[in-house]
Amino acid sequence: MRDVRTLLEALGAEAARCRACGLRDTCRGVVFGEGDPESGIILVGEAPGGVEDELGRPFVGPAGQLLDRILLAVGFRREQVYITNTVLCRPPGNRVPSPEEVAACRPWLDRRLAIMKPDIMVCLGASAARAVLGRDLRITRDRGRWQTLGRMKVMPTFHPAALLRDPSKKRAVWEDMKAVRAEWERLRAGGPPESEGRTA
Repeated sequence: MRDVRTLLEALGAEAARCRACGLRDTCRGVVFGEGDPESGIILVGEAPGGVEDELGRPFVGPAGQLLDRILLAVGFRREQVYITNTVLCRPPGNRVPSPEEVAACRPWLDRRLAIMKPDIMVCLGASAARAVLGRDLRITRDRGRWQTLGRMKVMPTFHPAALLRDPSKKRAVWEDMKAVRAEWERLRAGGPPESEGRTA
């Protein structure tokens, strides 16, 4: 049986050929994801931006650099988690992906989740959270509250780009990420999980 990393590498090569929507025709390439797929934790944002599209890596622009600092503040190095987006190709002008584009890209996320079987997902921003948890989610209302998706626990929080625009949101994200770190440690130790939020 092939290991998780080999399976993801094969899936990434398949995704690079994807033409399920028109975004691939307007970007440099597919930004698949990176990090440790066996860490038990996956962080999911909206879509690649210009720097990500140019370098072929997720979260490496200003928002990504802030995300790195947030992760370090709660004891994670970037390479210790897996980072990706709900949409793998940059939308023109960094616009918000359409519902059709999100739906076209969803199988790539679902197939990775099936391979990786993470315990925890962190949804970075409203777009990612709604794509994963449903259109009725409101990030200002629901951030910081654990949700469930199958056996996986999901934490919606603000996107790092929102913190660059409004630094007052940093405290909320700090609390959310501390909860993520505590739950990750609890699960790795085999302890009882936090109480559940709603089920998606």
